[in-house]
Order: sequence, then structure tokens, then C-alpha cells
Amino acid sequence: MVAVYRSSSVLFIGLLSLLLLHQPNTATVTRHRPFTAARNPDIPLSFREAPAFRNGETCFSPTTSGNAADNTTIHIAMTLDANYLRGTTAAVLSILQHSSCPENMVFHFLWVRNEPQVFPSIRSTFPYLKFRVYQFDTTRVRGLISKSIRQALDQPLNYARIYLADILPKGVKRLIYLDSDLVMVDDVAKLWEVDLKDKVLAAPEYCHANLTNYFTEAFWSDPKLSRTFEGRKPCYFNTGVMVMDVEKWRNGGYSQKVEDWMIVQKQKRIYHLGGISTDWGGDNIEGKCRDLHPGPVSLLHWSGKGKPWLRLDSRKPCSVDHLWAPYDLYRSLKHSFEE
Repeated sequence: MVAVYRSSSVLFIGLLSLLLLHQPNTATVTRHRPFTAARNPDIPLSFREAPAFRNGETCFSPTTSGNAADNTTIHIAMTLDANYLRGTTAAVLSILQHSSCPENMVFHFLWVRNEPQVFPSIRSTFPYLKFRVYQFDTTRVRGLISKSIRQALDQPLNYARIYLADILPKGVKRLIYLDSDLVMVDDVAKLWEVDLKDKVLAAPEYCHANLTNYFTEAFWSDPKLSRTFEGRKPCYFNTGVMVMDVEKWRNGGYSQKVEDWMIVQKQKRIYHLGGISTDWGGDNIEGKCRDLHPGPVSLLHWSGKGKPWLRLDSRKPCSVDHLWAPYDLYRSLKHSFEE
């Protein structure tokens, strides 16, 4: 499905702007020659080189020291692997393209396997991108991952976001985490400036799902667990888009708290992992086409099974997949917009 994120406190770019304006008004864009990434049998993808996006006149220059605590720098974390490399490049391009201060961003990529062509592809596609890479130690989640409805959710890299506070430099105080199957159609600075107040993180919240069948009998028959929702409106949030206070996460020991729940799930299986499916939120298990919400949007997220690049390649796209296509840097692909 496509999740659409918006805020009532700021003016977001509308879909018409997305289709007609693919470059920010305040940033300078420099074009470069097309680039073909080195081919590898395991990664048969080649990408065009992205333009160089420069800061607008109103941007503050980040410190030249590379200090992670520099408050002019926006830190964005994403996972990186060959299977989602095409989505990652599209997401990064969309973020840079709509940013008024693209040079003030640092990307933090987490990876698991040694895939030789992945990092060179990122460097060559985005030669001006500021980024760092971190290997996620999969032993952190060994024996903790429960089988889910979708195999993609069972991969250790999917859990790396839980440990961002431990992996990233201590100087990173605030962080945006983004999945690779999304595109940003507004200035990411607006997301960065979300007021967390005293909370640990902000994320898209869904409070309209019926969670009764999501939790198992083991949950409802346990007196302590079943009281979890007493006096509360049951909600869940999508971890594919998060703004995190890294210090509060670290100081609150939330990585361990999530691990504790993973152990409970492993022992009792209290819920169907990846099993929430609703009309407008949650995981699109079957990859069905859905329409967008009416009104302007800030971010488009293809959460769930169906990915836009796969449907476009199969020439069976959903209508919203064409909103992803302009950010696709895959060199050989020629999208067909025929009905």
C-alpha cells in the first residue's frame, strides 16, 4: 500500500507539484554525465549519476569538522542491500531534490552482507553525497526473530533500526529513519523539525485498525498482557518513517525493551508479526493497488508487499507507482505509461 504523510501545521507540496516540479526552488542543481555502475552477476543494476544538489542562499553552512553534533546537519539513517538498492537510490534522490539545504544532510547506511557493488554504486550515483556506512552485527538478534507473514520481515537487517542509538556516533542526538520503499515530495527539514516534546520518537500513527484478531489467544488469555489496552485507545505506528531522539532512546534502554518483547513473542507468539492490514494503514500483505488519500502530501511510502519498481517492470503498475517513477535512476528501465 502507499501510506501518505502530512502535517496540519505546515504547507506541504501537493501531487500536482510533484508531477510538474521535480527540483526545489531554493537549491542549485548541477547536471552530470550519465554513469553506469559496474555490472555484477549478483546485482544486475546500473544507475545514472544523480545531479549535484547545492544549498540555497538561506542555508547555514554545516561545520567543516564533520562534527556529528552540529545542529545544522540533518542525519538520515537507512538500510542498504542489493535487493532494495533501486528503491534506496530513488528515495535518496527524492530527499535531495526537494531539500532546500541538501548539503546539510548526512546519510547513515546500515548493512549486513558484504555486497561489493552496493557501496560503489551509491558513491558513483551520488558522488557529492555525505554518507557513512555501518555493519550491523546480526548476532544481536540471533534467536530473537520470530517467523512473520512476509519473509522480508524475518531478515536481521530489518531489525537494525532498533539499535541505531548503539551503532551511530554518540554525537548524533537526533535522527530520521526512513525505509527504502518511499519517496519524499517535500523538504525533509520539515520532518526534522517535528516537535518531539518529551517523547522518544515520532512516527505515523494508526488508531483505526481492529487489533482484536492481530493478537493471539496467548495474549488475550494472559491477565497481565490483556490489560495492556485498558483505558487506552489501541494504536500502532509504522517504523518505516521515524524521527528519533537518539539520546532518550539510548538512556531509556529502549533497544533492550524491544528485545524483551521479541523474547515474549518468541516464547508465546502473542501477535501475528506483519499481520496488520487495513484500508488505509498498516502492512499491505497482498500488495494490492490502493488509491491515495485526498489532499496534499509530503511523503509516499509503499509499505507492504508490492514495490513500485517491480510492478513497473512487470508492466502491471498501480496508478500511484507512476509517482515513484520520476525518481528511478535505474539506467536501462523505460517505463511504459500505456494503460
